[in-house]
Order: sequence, then C-alpha cells, then structure tokens
Amino acid sequence: MKNNIILLHGALGSKKQFEKLIGTLEKEFNVYTFNFAGHGGVPIKSDFSIDLFTENTKTFIEHHELDSAIIFGYSMGGYVAINVARKYPDIVDEIITLGTKFDWTPEFSRQEVKMLNPNKIAEKVPKFAEYLESLHSSKYWHDVVHQTAKMMSDLGDSPILTEQELVQVQHQVLVCVGVLDKMVTIEESQRISRALPNGELLHIENCVHQIERVNMVELAKTIINFIKN
Repeated sequence: MKNNIILLHGALGSKKQFEKLIGTLEKEFNVYTFNFAGHGGVPIKSDFSIDLFTENTKTFIEHHELDSAIIFGYSMGGYVAINVARKYPDIVDEIITLGTKFDWTPEFSRQEVKMLNPNKIAEKVPKFAEYLESLHSSKYWHDVVHQTAKMMSDLGDSPILTEQELVQVQHQVLVCVGVLDKMVTIEESQRISRALPNGELLHIENCVHQIERVNMVELAKTIINFIKN
C-alpha cells in the first residue's frame, strides 16, 4: 500500500508549481496537493496567515479521509507543515521541508515586504508579474502579493515556530536547504534541525531558493530516500 504525501506550496505560489514533482513521485506515493486559501485564482476571503494555511491543510486531510500523510513543504509550505504537526500530531507522518525560512524578524520582514509591491513588480519585473498572473489570474495576483506582504510583516513581529514550540514536534523532519539559497541560511536551517527532537539537515548542492529552478527528479529522490530509510 502506498503512503500518502501532500505537497504544500510556498508564499506567492500555487499547486501548479508541483506538476513535474507529482509525476516523479506518484509511482511511490498517493500524491495530493492543493492551493492555500486565496491562491490559484480565487477570491481572498480571509487575511493570509500560517494558522489559516494550517487549518486549510487539516481540512484537506479530513476531506480526503486520509488517516495521516507525509508532508513536503516548500518555503512557507514547510513552515505550515511543521505547524500542522505541532497542532495536530496524529494526522502527520514524516515531514520534508525545502528552502523554509525560520528566522523571522522585524528587520528581515521589512526587507522582504519592500519587494512585495505589485505595481513595482509589474513595472520593474514584468516577467515575474506575468508568472504571478499565470498562477493567480490577472484579477487576483495583486491581492495575493498584498496579503503575502501583510503575512510576512506579521511573522516578523510574532514568529510562530520558536524553539520552544519546535521541541513539541516529535515527528521525523528532514530540513533541506539549497547551498545557493539567498533567502534561507544554512545556519538557521541547522539550528532548526537541531531544535527539532527528530530533525535532520540536508544541504542540496547547486540548489537555489526558487522552486522553478529546482531539479525535481533529484528532489523526488531525496524525498523517497528519506521516507524509505
């Protein structure tokens, strides 16, 4: 019987980004993915937050009548995955994160929020604006950017996953960080992997932060090897 695995996308992302990864993983797992609330071209009904996306994940698992699932989370998705395990330990099996930012401070948030102005993105980085439109539609991508900026600001002021919270997570967690990641440091990833009672750190060579540039075949191998071992 195949294990269930859920793929959680990152900030500004959608489940579309996992199409290649799904194709590589589905021989080994029952693969599921979904869009967090307000992503993927639907109206935003609630302010974005880690708690909202945590509840989205719990609801998804319950709706699909899964007893439990492995969770792979990219970037913000990894933060959500660990928070799901903290709040609802019985519905989560192993966790794999990639490029997840754990050191949220007011200073870091301000730096990120400066880059999350949809009008400036459209003007200065039109290809990225087109990409966001392809993920969230021309009608809603501006709203996704605004809400993401607010969420990041909130995280900077009040991080959810402090080291005191992490010690509650007893699950096996593989914390993956790209050696070429400019957003997430190896040091913070190492610190988090050590704070988790059953955490493990993996450096991925030639890997940047952007999911679009990640080698999905190699990522699938990393996931499969971790689960099988």
